[in-house]
Amino acid sequence: MWEKIKRVWKIKDLRGRILFVVLMLVVFRAAAHIPVPGVNTENLSRFLEGNQILGLLNIFSGGTMENFSVIMLGVAPYITASIIFQLLTMVVPQLEEMSKEGESGQQKINMYTRLATVPLALLQAFAMIKLLNQSQFQIFDSLETYTYVSIMITITAGTVFLMWIGELISEKNIGNGISLLIFAGIVSALPTAVQNAIVNYSPSDLYLYLMFVGLAIVTVVGVVIINEGQRNIPVSYAKQIRGNRTFGGSNTHLPLRVNMAGVIPIIFAISVVLFPPMVAQFFVNGGGAMARIAQFTINAFNNQLVYGILYFVLVFGFTYFYTAVIFHPQKMAENLQRQGAFIPGIRPGKQTEEYLQKTAGRLLFTGALFLGGIAVLPLIVRAFTGSQSLVIGGTSLLIVVSVAIEMAKQIESQIKMHEYDRV
Repeated sequence: MWEKIKRVWKIKDLRGRILFVVLMLVVFRAAAHIPVPGVNTENLSRFLEGNQILGLLNIFSGGTMENFSVIMLGVAPYITASIIFQLLTMVVPQLEEMSKEGESGQQKINMYTRLATVPLALLQAFAMIKLLNQSQFQIFDSLETYTYVSIMITITAGTVFLMWIGELISEKNIGNGISLLIFAGIVSALPTAVQNAIVNYSPSDLYLYLMFVGLAIVTVVGVVIINEGQRNIPVSYAKQIRGNRTFGGSNTHLPLRVNMAGVIPIIFAISVVLFPPMVAQFFVNGGGAMARIAQFTINAFNNQLVYGILYFVLVFGFTYFYTAVIFHPQKMAENLQRQGAFIPGIRPGKQTEEYLQKTAGRLLFTGALFLGGIAVLPLIVRAFTGSQSLVIGGTSLLIVVSVAIEMAKQIESQIKMHEYDRV
């Protein structure tokens, strides 16, 4: 491990990239502690402690909501916009054609995603301010129209700023920028969680702590297995004779990962599963049928069985969905045929495409099932312990471990590229 760190440090370009990413994460954490003026953070903290949904959002945002910082929404609007456009790409012919244009088409879709992030951030900022203003605590000193608009613009600007930082990080090829920002937000809450665990420890809770450690180990091992697992499809290259020379005839393999979507399904699932109860918070204090529906929605999501089933289904479904977006067996079959390669026993073209689709489907089912199982494992444990920290810890570990593995892989690939260039 230390030898690899020394190798990374000796490569000037890679060292500069890593330091830049670290600097951007420091800027992110510094911005998380810049509060919006005119907010009573003490009353806000008490309100978040009594609200399970918003409390969970506060943890995943790295405490930005508790501080009511200028980046309190985090990258949630950008994630929402990404989900919307990925769905639209599958149903709108123009966007589907654009996605097939390669890098230029993807850049256009990314531009539309960024533009859609702004109105979504304004809408979510408005909704959050409205929701907090309905609480029994006096969170805002005064909420006149000018103050309302200025807070919305400030929060939206903070989201755009984070989106820009995320893209700068992604350009360094050290990891996905948005995932790293979420990673940094979760890790920043770790010292406080450990401190609270130590302060609240009692000998009678020893089995709970041991169970939590066991759960963390199982989650880490499971995520590593799923992220590293792959099926190697044998590929042979046909011999080609040109004059007196023979080309090709080699054998290699085509790796298909068990979990091609990485950590994205978890992030998408969390964003979606928290949306209905948050919307219901707006109507619960009203009257009539709407208030009863809102209260029913909140009670349903507070039910651990309903929450667990929905969370599992979303993780499972988003794993399939995102894999369908990034995995194209037709293109892979065409590329193999164009290069004079084939899978032994499978005809090039349509049969190769069907074989890849079928094989990937089997792997994906296993990966999605296991990933969904790890996601709800903390909820199962909580049913026997009643510990809220187990739910948060399990979901956080899923994101942290997946992002850490992806970042380590990209750094390793950068090292190999540097060594190849030297040769």
